[in-house]
Amino acid sequence: MIFIKEKILRIDKFLKISRLIKRRTIAKEACDNGRVLINDKPCKAGSELKIGDVITILYNEYQMKFKVKNLLEHVTKETAQTLYESIED
Repeated sequence: MIFIKEKILRIDKFLKISRLIKRRTIAKEACDNGRVLINDKPCKAGSELKIGDVITILYNEYQMKFKVKNLLEHVTKETAQTLYESIED
């Protein structure tokens, strides 16, 4: 029997390595304060993220949505944008 492990990553780590949020501590605070949603549901910093999930980041007056395309532990600055795609409302 072969088991294929699905890629998962903590949301706070993904936000940092994808450079959507500059620091992991800020990403953690944003998650814990309800400013980050996964598939339209509030999440905590330790929530698991999968490929295909939609992340919503709530700012003061607007929100941004991103679809997760890939999950990697380490990326360069140039390849960080390949982890997600922006979604327009």
